[in-house]
Amino acid sequence: MRLVTALFLAVFLSLPLMVQAQVGGQRGFPFLKLPNNARVAALGGVNVSAPGHDVNMVGSNPALLNEAMDRQLSLTYVGYLADIRQSNLAYAFNTRKYGRWAASLNYLNYGDFVQRDPTGMEEGSFSVNDYILNLSHARQAEAFTIGATAKLAVSSMAGDKAVGLLADVGGAFQHPEHDLSVGLAFKNIGYQVRTFAGADRQAMPFDAQLGASYKPAHMPVRLSLTAHHLYQFDVVYLDPNTSGRLDANGNEIQEEKKLGDKIARHFVVGTEFIFSNNFQVRAGYNHLRRKELRLDSNAGGAGFSVGAMLRVRAFELNYASAFFHPSGGTHYITLSTDTGTFLKRKSKE
Repeated sequence: MRLVTALFLAVFLSLPLMVQAQVGGQRGFPFLKLPNNARVAALGGVNVSAPGHDVNMVGSNPALLNEAMDRQLSLTYVGYLADIRQSNLAYAFNTRKYGRWAASLNYLNYGDFVQRDPTGMEEGSFSVNDYILNLSHARQAEAFTIGATAKLAVSSMAGDKAVGLLADVGGAFQHPEHDLSVGLAFKNIGYQVRTFAGADRQAMPFDAQLGASYKPAHMPVRLSLTAHHLYQFDVVYLDPNTSGRLDANGNEIQEEKKLGDKIARHFVVGTEFIFSNNFQVRAGYNHLRRKELRLDSNAGGAGFSVGAMLRVRAFELNYASAFFHPSGGTHYITLSTDTGTFLKRKSKE
């Protein structure tokens, strides 16, 4: 408990420095901001408050680690465009002496690339991949939970590696009478300890996120609203090379930032339709993703996401399709099980 509290204090004391260091397009390990499981992807890609037994939610906020996740084992597979593939393995456990923990390994492979010399002659091929190892711990005190995650991130390209040491720190509140939960998380606090050869040291992809999830007593739906990039109000990027519309006189009209758009880009909306304990349907909307990934002529489904959960006996299957681009969606498949069920069957035998 003292260790987690110390991490909270360290975050608040160093927050001004982390905020100052954030420069768009110059952050290392950007893959740390990608959703790595079907539930988060279906809810819009950002969620720090959704409760439940899904051990993958610890990756969004370490304070969401709870008793219902004990012995949960989960495997996720993600198929992006081209040959890019992502996989994630997560497990939660509880110890009498050291409390509740969760561990996960996330891996991205970008496929093989042709290697050429300065003259353009082909010399062979090389691979590019990223992976991250996480270890999380959480402590609960009545309705409040605080948690922290230690991270080792590695990016590998053609045999060269960049290494970062990072941490997430989070807090969560679960209302004792109503199905209302609130979460706060400071993500990717850390330092790049090793850079690629000849490259400058980069800032980490820090983010501060605050969210709430609420299920009305007599409605089969849980609503989530999450705010991200809390440390910076203006997250709108306007490409200076993009040609603007022309007015009646043929003069170019430059696009301007609007207050409503600045505010909306900070929020992600997620919905879970809970038909039963064994079946759910999910949907989400990420306004920042839609604005940044749309084409000039067509936005398509960019920013929207859908998904579902189906539980059969000891196994739970989660699926999501998140639309990053008008050309199509990215598919997430997460398979989870309670390993304690198998241990009980074995002991009975």
